[in-house]
Amino acid sequence: MRPTARLFTASVLALIAGPAISQTALSDADVMAIHDRLLTIDSHVDIGSGYGTKRLDPGVINDAQVDLPSMRIGGLDAGFFVVYTPQGALTEEGYAGAALAAEEGYRGILRMLRANPHQIGLATTADEVEALNADGKLVALIGIENAYPLGSTPEEVAEAMTLWANRGATYVSLTHFGHNQFGGSSNPSSARGEGEDPGLTELGRALIESLNRNGVMVDVSHVGPQTTADAIAASRVPVIASHSTVAAVHDNPRGLTDAQLEAIRDSGGVAQITAFRSYIAELDPQVVAATGILRDRLGLNSGADFRAASPETLAEYRREIARIRETFEDVTLAQYLDHVDHAVQVAGIDHVGLSGDFDGGGGVAGWDNAADSPNVTAALLERGYSVEDLAKIWGGNLLRVLREVQAHTTQ
Repeated sequence: MRPTARLFTASVLALIAGPAISQTALSDADVMAIHDRLLTIDSHVDIGSGYGTKRLDPGVINDAQVDLPSMRIGGLDAGFFVVYTPQGALTEEGYAGAALAAEEGYRGILRMLRANPHQIGLATTADEVEALNADGKLVALIGIENAYPLGSTPEEVAEAMTLWANRGATYVSLTHFGHNQFGGSSNPSSARGEGEDPGLTELGRALIESLNRNGVMVDVSHVGPQTTADAIAASRVPVIASHSTVAAVHDNPRGLTDAQLEAIRDSGGVAQITAFRSYIAELDPQVVAATGILRDRLGLNSGADFRAASPETLAEYRREIARIRETFEDVTLAQYLDHVDHAVQVAGIDHVGLSGDFDGGGGVAGWDNAADSPNVTAALLERGYSVEDLAKIWGGNLLRVLREVQAHTTQ
């Protein structure tokens, strides 16, 4: 939402006051006016290595999918910037290394905030999101992807969660790829010989209790089906899925089943549907083959390879990937919105939101960068969503959950 966008044409006012109409009745300027009046939130923005340094400066337009100028261009008001830790061994050495990795992610977000204080501010509550937006600033929130760094005993977890809550973390996803000390992943690690999701552990229940106590949202994206069910049952407040897709539209381990969508709805929570190509639709085999050749050539065959790669290597990878996607058939915004439609049909308009998973592998043709965000609004209007619906999907639902979770803080 941009405070400067005050003037609406008659067609825009009619759309707000009356039933949804076809987007074809609106001009591009009308669509942009609607988009600029919405408070738009992306619930999952990954950050690269060296974030907030010369290696990757979010204050200028760069090769990343999200930077501050691109957020302004696309009218993307807020993002949950993610402290991500890859899953490692369940050992004291592993936990210590994970804690260091999480610390570096947090320092990267701090560097962005401190270097750009007139452009973006940190919000720790829904009220702060709205206040920063009203002041014309972009908004950063903090999410933690993978609880792995939070410790291996209830005491360590409680101490870590108090620390992260004080720092402003507003959600924690329980797992990532591979089971951890808290529960099962939607993608067990074959390298570690992991089987099906074993469910929430006792330490996982202690984590849920600590998240509830600190007013931090429980995130079940990347979480196995049994652990998801256990977490929803254990939580006293609504849960979210910060960046997931819909299994009924394209079946994959990261997709939420209709039963999971209903369980999130029944908790009062929200499923943020993410625009991640391979979770949205089957990739063109030619794209898969060409991407494999490119990754082999550049030595980018794992997450660790990407994190260690030079800026020049990453820039070449992005250029070549863009060329591959232009050459062959790409996954589209329309296919992404099919997932949004299904989630709304199952869970209801009050329990669905949007996520790009940008700079973590996300993006589709039509919404592949923060600057493309108005395309989402235009396409949703064309599908018959009202402005009220858009306000909920673009951020209102998520802020409602954050308010409810923080209203039940007991600390």
